Amino acid sequence: MLLQQIATSVAAAGEEGHEELAPLWAEPWVFGVSMFGILVVLMCIAWSYNNLGKRHAATDEHADPHRQHPNKHDRGQGH
Repeated sequence: MLLQQIATSVAAAGEEGHEELAPLWAEPWVFGVSMFGILVVLMCIAWSYNNLGKRHAATDEHADPHRQHPNKHDRGQGH
């Protein structure tokens, strides 16, 4: 049923002739260049966060028995 409706609408559109396209407010290449520029800016923002894990040397965390939610799996590091 749906395919028949699609075929009917395509056939009717073909008989009517050429429809006028919606006007663009800029040349088509402007849209591509602007999307590429936005993506490059977002890529640079994401890339600027790549060194957050390298700020300090990794240190072992000690097991504090007075914490609100102590680590249940401290592997004997506490007392």
